[in-house]
Amino acid sequence: MKTYVFRVVVEPDDDRWVVYCPILEDKGGATWGHSRDEALKHIREVVQMVVEELIEDGEVMPEEPREEAQTFPEPRVAVTV
Repeated sequence: MKTYVFRVVVEPDDDRWVVYCPILEDKGGATWGHSRDEALKHIREVVQMVVEELIEDGEVMPEEPREEAQTFPEPRVAVTV
């Protein structure tokens, strides 16, 4: 089991919030929500699906630049406050 950590960008857009993962955006790593919390929930789900697809397809997980993505060989917990 590995842990993957990706930076995401959350931005207001009229009456909703858009959120994307820059390093995975070209692979479908973007979504939206009616609230900031909803958008963050959706991006977690989207990023997990994208990562699972990359693994299934045998593609290399993006790890550079380091401020965009990190991979750890063991489980970790991320907390955003």
